[in-house]
Amino acid sequence: MSSFDSRAREWDKDKMHTERSVAIAAELEKMIPLAHSMNALEYGAGTGILSFLLKDKFSEITLMDNSREMIKVCEEKVEYLHAKHIKPIWYDLEHNNYDEKFDIIYNQMVLHHVNGVETILNKFYTLLNADGYLAIADLFTEDGSFHGPDVKVHLGFDPDNLTKILKHIGFKKIEYKLCFEIKRDTDKKYPVFLLVAKK
Repeated sequence: MSSFDSRAREWDKDKMHTERSVAIAAELEKMIPLAHSMNALEYGAGTGILSFLLKDKFSEITLMDNSREMIKVCEEKVEYLHAKHIKPIWYDLEHNNYDEKFDIIYNQMVLHHVNGVETILNKFYTLLNADGYLAIADLFTEDGSFHGPDVKVHLGFDPDNLTKILKHIGFKKIEYKLCFEIKRDTDKKYPVFLLVAKK
């Protein structure tokens, strides 16, 4: 069982997870002209906190995650809320291709867990319809203390470097802003950016 599988049942009990998603949802609405006709994908959806906040904004939302237990929690929420337009799927996009097309793809605190960042960004580009939007919320570059030395992840990102990669792939109209700050008991703060790009 992965660490995310084991934490799925407790995930929503962490108030910060909800606060972060609320902040990201608010900024996402400001930065992207959302339309109810849009078909959305949340990649690395976890328990779907962000998508359930945005559930009335889109005609259809696919919640994709490679943690089976996280997807089980999403399925229970869909049933509880009778949100039939939200479709949780257990899928590893990093190592498999996917055929459906979307008008918007978004994720939060996911990219630093992805080994092949450029590979997944290329897949996002392919999965987007023309004029579709990509939104990435993640940590600014940090010193490794966010996860600690035992977890092998990217130590956040410089959004300017991400912008260069996205432009090379073909994205345009790329902008980003600070959208949240994660505060730890150590008084250490980890800023989170929201970056938006258009196909």
